Amino acid sequence: MKVGKVYLVGAGPGDPKLLTIKALEILKKADVVIYDRLVTDEILKLIPKKAEKFYVGKSAGKHTIPQDKINELLVSEACKGKIVVRLKCGDPFIFGRGGEEAEKLQQSGIPFEVVPGISSALAAPAYAGIPLTHRKYSSSVVIVTGHEDVNKPESKVKWEKIATLIDTFVILMGVEKLGSITKRLIDGGKDPKTAVTIIEWGTTKRQRVIRGTLGDIAEKAKEKGVKPPAVIVIGDVVKLGEKLAWFGK
Repeated sequence: MKVGKVYLVGAGPGDPKLLTIKALEILKKADVVIYDRLVTDEILKLIPKKAEKFYVGKSAGKHTIPQDKINELLVSEACKGKIVVRLKCGDPFIFGRGGEEAEKLQQSGIPFEVVPGISSALAAPAYAGIPLTHRKYSSSVVIVTGHEDVNKPESKVKWEKIATLIDTFVILMGVEKLGSITKRLIDGGKDPKTAVTIIEWGTTKRQRVIRGTLGDIAEKAKEKGVKPPAVIVIGDVVKLGEKLAWFGK
């Protein structure tokens, strides 16, 4: 039997209108769709009725299917000659484990294609009126995960070392460890008064914005009951959000 093909597709940050034209075209011809927890219902409704759907969502400490089994599923479905869409929130190659899946497909001789998506790291701040770069305030941006592989012998993120080297920090999956992250940045020399914004469920009808400083944002997040998915932005550009916020107006 002819081997099929796997498409690693970014579904964008949540707003269905931010799904790319190419992603929609590929979704419409899918035989199988393997999708994550944060793919919105509006986007799931675009999946053809003929397509078989597999839910493989993950949340903190809870994996419906381990990543190695997801990799095997991609290979086994493609070996049946099917068009397989691996549908991920945001972009497949930005903390989406798309690189691991691509490696498995390459090793297994399965044809694949990557369809980039708009990452929440870029979209959520934009929907909150925060430009990640600005000629007056920020000439550098870093996107950092707040949730690293627990099997790593030590953290790859040296918060204390990069604290004063970057103008704008965008942190994904960082709610759970926000207190630790902010403390380490302050210990590294970043001003506790540095502006911080958390965007919860960015680009969707559920979007909520919590503002504070490096010194108090962890406590505010706890008081407000902030839950993932949330994007954390740290830096002087955050101050622009109060006057440039447009979404929901």
